[in-house]
Amino acid sequence: EVQLVESGGGLVQPGGSLRLSCRSSGITFGNYHMMWYRQGPGKERELVAGINSRGTNTTYAESVKGRFTIRRENGEDKVYLQMNNLKPEDSAMYICKAQRFDGGATYWGQGTQVTVSW
Repeated sequence: EVQLVESGGGLVQPGGSLRLSCRSSGITFGNYHMMWYRQGPGKERELVAGINSRGTNTTYAESVKGRFTIRRENGEDKVYLQMNNLKPEDSAMYICKAQRFDGGATYWGQGTQVTVSW
């Protein structure tokens, strides 16, 4: 059974930081591109950051560039999202996605909630 399990969300004040983790099981992690999406209340799901299967290329939404960093540890089957200088508009459910490098299978996690507020 394939599982993607996110952790690290919570309540943080504006300007604060959080580090999200996504642990995979049931897949050959190194064969998958990994992405973080987020979805706020009443909003569409949007891509926040992505990293290719080898960890050599990353992509970010314009709204998070310079504040968020995605990285992966293939030896641990994990992908991380370091979020700094958080803003209230970053509040959302953050969801991990795995996409096989050849365009095959795609898997989603259940998400972890991030709330940025005083």
